[in-house]
Amino acid sequence: MQRKPQTIRRTIESPTVESEDDMLPEYDFSNAVRGKYSERYRQGTNVVLLDPDVAEVFRDSAAVNDVLRTLVSAAEAKVSRRKRGSKKRGVAKSAPAGNVS
Repeated sequence: MQRKPQTIRRTIESPTVESEDDMLPEYDFSNAVRGKYSERYRQGTNVVLLDPDVAEVFRDSAAVNDVLRTLVSAAEAKVSRRKRGSKKRGVAKSAPAGNVS
């Protein structure tokens, strides 16, 4: 007597849907806007965490950005002055390390 090969049947269960009771009553999405920040997300983000002592100095992100822009501008101006100054006066070569006269 020959045995028939057994067929294994697998049932695919549909994902269980959690009851709507999981949503707390204070959640209100009636005025929500789908995709409100999608464009900003697509452009990318650069999140920086400030140390608490630094964060105390600034009232909001606009204040932080203003100070950083001022700092960048000052740094660029300093680099620009150095480049212009070295072309006009010529750069003096420094003595090799260890040869102090």
